[in-house]
Amino acid sequence: MNSETQYDSTLNKNNTVPYYKDISYREAGKFEDTRFEKIHNVIFKSSDYASVIIAQEIAGLIKEKQDKQEFCVLGLATGSSPIKVYEELVRMHKEEGLSFANVVTFNLDEYYPMDKNNVQSYHYFMNQHLFDHIDILPENIHIPNGTIPQDNLHQYCIDYELKINSFGGLDFQLLGIGRTGHIGFNEPGSHYNSVTRSISLDHLTRSDAAPAFFGIDNVPKRAITMGIGTIKKANRIVIMAWGHKKAEIVKQTIEGPVSPNIPATYLQHHSNTTFVLDQEASEELTRIKTPWLVGPCRWNEKLKSKAIIWLSHQVQKPILKLTEKDYNDYGMSSLLADEGSSYDLNIRMFNTLQHTITGWPGGKPNADDTHRPERNTPHKKRVLILSPHPDDDVISMGGTFLRLVEQGHIVHIAYQTSGNIAVSDEEAIKYAEVIKNIESQAEIDNKATSILNDLKTKQENTIDSVDVRNLKGLIRRGESLGATRFFGLPDAYVHFLDLPFYETGTVKKKPFSKEDVSMTVKLIKEIKPHQIFAAGDLADPHGTHKVCLDILFKALETLKEEDFMKDCWVWLYRGAWQEWDIHDIEMAVPLSPDEVLKKRKAIFFHQSQKDGVMFQGDDSREFWVRAEERNQQTAKKYHQLGLADYAAIEAFKRHQF
Repeated sequence: MNSETQYDSTLNKNNTVPYYKDISYREAGKFEDTRFEKIHNVIFKSSDYASVIIAQEIAGLIKEKQDKQEFCVLGLATGSSPIKVYEELVRMHKEEGLSFANVVTFNLDEYYPMDKNNVQSYHYFMNQHLFDHIDILPENIHIPNGTIPQDNLHQYCIDYELKINSFGGLDFQLLGIGRTGHIGFNEPGSHYNSVTRSISLDHLTRSDAAPAFFGIDNVPKRAITMGIGTIKKANRIVIMAWGHKKAEIVKQTIEGPVSPNIPATYLQHHSNTTFVLDQEASEELTRIKTPWLVGPCRWNEKLKSKAIIWLSHQVQKPILKLTEKDYNDYGMSSLLADEGSSYDLNIRMFNTLQHTITGWPGGKPNADDTHRPERNTPHKKRVLILSPHPDDDVISMGGTFLRLVEQGHIVHIAYQTSGNIAVSDEEAIKYAEVIKNIESQAEIDNKATSILNDLKTKQENTIDSVDVRNLKGLIRRGESLGATRFFGLPDAYVHFLDLPFYETGTVKKKPFSKEDVSMTVKLIKEIKPHQIFAAGDLADPHGTHKVCLDILFKALETLKEEDFMKDCWVWLYRGAWQEWDIHDIEMAVPLSPDEVLKKRKAIFFHQSQKDGVMFQGDDSREFWVRAEERNQQTAKKYHQLGLADYAAIEAFKRHQF
């Protein structure tokens, strides 16, 4: 490896053999040794930056092998986790001359059966993201063949294993981790000495893949995968995990016992593995979630809030009833030592939480705003609500949206994408048939006939025609206007951006471009908002929220020197997929029972997203039910902490830019 790497002479968490540490990881990411952790891991603020660091290590290994005139044998992964790693490797090839002429690759897995030309195949994925853009020799690329006849499959897997061994094994293995704890397609129950083989896929694994296949019924039930034993023979393993959905399995893998029920835990016995995490994926680790249980803490206000709310939950007492014994029993004696008494600490924390609650999300006119989350001036604010999909606004902050309109603010809503891929073919046929049966000009009739023909002859897993996508987009527009009119918002204040990054006709989107950013900048300049509400929920299954948020952040960076931006506050909401933790909430808007009902009715205008929504995720509840129960749960948590008992609460966190 390069000059920045070394072996550490300390024992690993099993007190057996030394494990690998890369100085660049330790400098770039957050790392600590704790008694809870059994796999070396580093935490980065963003997955993009972490991916660059991983790519740099791979590039360093390739160059070292080139200097020795040796093959560099890489085990490669697919899925969303390694995409940015591959992008950086491609960039280094094109801009820095990194050659892959000495690289031999073996992919972890492939669906079975699966034709290599299918857009869902891992052959297609690897060519699209890496191989088509670098100078690797075609004969050095090895990906399991998903078209091997069943009778030959066993021997094929043996031959794949022998091929890896013929190159001396893997120098470097890149891994992601599934929510079942699988690595490759080694599902729960896999043996630690398993080799390349065919395997049946877990339901949760297939559920996670369902959006890309437009439904779980289209996801193959089997796959070919390298085994645990094959993976463990790699000289170096880097395993990635991004996002809050991976947080629980990351904790179990890093801190839990070795178990066949979580195959990734076998990596605890590998002496040269690093787990690379972003902040959300690390949230459940003991040193992140409850650092006071690990050792001495530097108690800032955010950590105090997090700890006291956690303590209240652990002992099932309101904050004002917490005692010094409670603090001492749960590893928080140092906090008491800093603060003096539990009574003073409890009062201060209770007041902090109480000050987050407001019925005036745009600020209360003529009121002292010292302890309110929003300013009281100007009394009539210009507000921009950004909604990634055409229903995120009412699902995530419908009650707050209604309050802002009723309290006299100038509210604009901008739907960032068309949302067309989330409309089923059956729903589109219904609308197209309505159009066709209306007496109208022949041109319109011909268009409707063409759309109906496209829909009724559409092959499985094919991309909609432009006309079909336009119709589906119009369906989402009509539903959105129904909801905004129900709230009393004039149509002139409703904006449909249809950002270009989204318009691929597939779950996979293009990277956002200057055009996406400039469209967002243009709208913000026109409105000059005092408030921007945007989706900070990064857990949606096809990543649209994250891209939309990244576009906003890029736009804010572009606009930060504008005079009007000095008086603009950005509030982040979360959607049907997750909610802010209580200690993160900076504005809590309580809803009355009547407002909960109005919010529900607004969501109902989005009929194409009811009763069998295409991207349900692994939560079988309809979105309106998820939203309602989430808001009720937030209110319940506030009440359990000793605050007033509300029907529901919508929560927001302020973004500082």
